[in-house]
Amino acid sequence: MLHCPLFNEDYRPLFSGHETFPLRYGWLKKAYDAVAAERDTANNKRIFRDDSAIARFGVGKNMVASMRHWASCTGIIEEDSASGQLATTNVGDFLFGAEGVDPYLENPAALWYLHWLLCSGEPVRPVKTTWFWVFNHFTAVNFRREDIIDGLLKLAEERSWRRISRMTIRRDVECFIRMYELRSAGNDDNAEEALESPFSELGLIRGLHGFYHLVRGPKPTLPNGVFVVALNSFWNRLGTSRTLSFEMLAHESGSPGRVFLLDESELGDRLLALEDATRGAFRWSETVGIKQVLRNRTISEEECAAFLRKEFETAAAPGVAL
Repeated sequence: MLHCPLFNEDYRPLFSGHETFPLRYGWLKKAYDAVAAERDTANNKRIFRDDSAIARFGVGKNMVASMRHWASCTGIIEEDSASGQLATTNVGDFLFGAEGVDPYLENPAALWYLHWLLCSGEPVRPVKTTWFWVFNHFTAVNFRREDIIDGLLKLAEERSWRRISRMTIRRDVECFIRMYELRSAGNDDNAEEALESPFSELGLIRGLHGFYHLVRGPKPTLPNGVFVVALNSFWNRLGTSRTLSFEMLAHESGSPGRVFLLDESELGDRLLALEDATRGAFRWSETVGIKQVLRNRTISEEECAAFLRKEFETAAAPGVAL
């Protein structure tokens, strides 16, 4: 794993901040709206801390802290490292702003995009240790919670991370599972719990009798536009090379194949469609047994935004199903 933030000397493990609450429906928009409304107010981080925060957000104090945590980790809001001032980001404006494409996360494209932002390890956002490690390093298909906990404890020991207890990691892993596990509501008592987090709609983790399964393979709700933006972002982190191997895209830490849990067959199908999807910017090549993607030109941030916006506009068109 050549580009793993968890192995950087200055990486600080992040096993807390969510107050044991997974991201819930409506939280990102509430956090975005609150920060946008106080954008020019001095010391605006108080909106998540002062006595009026509970009334403002309609949840308890711990949930308010969790709401801010998830908004930061998904890149909806950001904090100035010098002043501590909070601001909305381009991502937040794109999804939740006055002309936001999907303020209520009704399109699967929004959830896939946010999943990428949360789990790909881009350095501009806090890198959640458990989230990144499971999607980018964990190799088991079927597992128990203890398997993840043991793996993370071993990582913490190898990296000499201090003050990391088994209980801290256990709580983090439990929050992670609750956030992604796709559960069926068998009765009215657990119907609300089954829909606890919008990320469960991605169907990336399934559980049965204490065991869990990472669902690798086709992702029919993952739009090509989100895949292209993810590929472009991953490539930019690696450098300026004109080619990228299939193995890197499938198996490297922070790659689209890893983060989206794509098997090699599904990834290959996605790459075959790249030339049309990117209007020739990327092109799949397979010659003399060498599988790789060629980058003919750089895709700008504006073009990436256009790729994403097209997915939402297509979904909103009359007679077109999501």
